[in-house]
Amino acid sequence: MKKRALVTGGSGTIGAAICHELASAGIDVIVHGHLHEGRAQAVAQSIRDKGGTAESACFDVTDFDQTHHVLETLQSAGTIQIIVNNAGTYQDTPMAGMTPEQWGTVIDVSLKGFFNVTQPLLLPMIRTRWGRIVNITSISGLIGNRGQVNYAAAKAGLHGATKALALELASRGITVNAVAPGLISTPTTNGIFDVEAIGRLVPMKRAGTPAEVASLVAYLVSDTAAYVSGQIISVNGAQA
Repeated sequence: MKKRALVTGGSGTIGAAICHELASAGIDVIVHGHLHEGRAQAVAQSIRDKGGTAESACFDVTDFDQTHHVLETLQSAGTIQIIVNNAGTYQDTPMAGMTPEQWGTVIDVSLKGFFNVTQPLLLPMIRTRWGRIVNITSISGLIGNRGQVNYAAAKAGLHGATKALALELASRGITVNAVAPGLISTPTTNGIFDVEAIGRLVPMKRAGTPAEVASLVAYLVSDTAAYVSGQIISVNGAQA
C-alpha cells in the first residue's frame, strides 16, 4: 500500500517542491494550505497531471480544534505515516521594536503548528510501527540572524523538539529529523538578496534551490534513512 504524506505549507515554493518530490517517489501527498488555498489546490492538480496522487487540505495550523477535525477526516482514508512540518511565517524586525503580535504569530505557526499537526497523528502512526517526521527549520535557528529573533527562536525550538521526539519514538520505527535551509532561491529571497549579496553570504556563491531541499526530505522519509533520526541537517552552501 502506498504511504501517505502531509506537507504543511505545501502551497509555498519550498513546500510545493517537497510535494512534487514525494509524489514522484510514489507517495500519496496531502498538500496543505491556509491563506493560499488556491495555490495548494494547484500544486495537487499539478501532481495529478503528472500521474501522481495528491489532494489538498486547508486549515489553520495554529488552531488545534480546526486542525484536529481536518486530520480526523483525512485519517479516515488511511493512516498518515509521513509528516513534513513546513508551515512557517516571518515578521522580521529588530527586537527593540518588535510587537507582541510579531513575536507570537511567528512562534505560534512554527511551534504551536508543529504540536497541533503532529500530536494527533502520533498514535495512529505508532500503531503501524513505521513513520517519518521531518521539520523544516532554518539556518537562523542554528546561527541566528539580525532582525529575526522571533524566527530564530521558533526554529531553534523546533530543533529541540526534533531531538526530544526522536528519542520518544526511536523504538517505534519512527524517525524524526529537521532540515535547516540556508539561502534558498524563492520569490521572496530573490527580491531581497542580489547576486553580490549572495556572493558575500554564501561560500558557494549561489542560492540553493527548492529542489535541493526537497531531495533531502525525500531521502529522510525513505526506507533507506531508517537509521537517521534526531538530526538537524542544514542545506546551506557551506554558509555555516
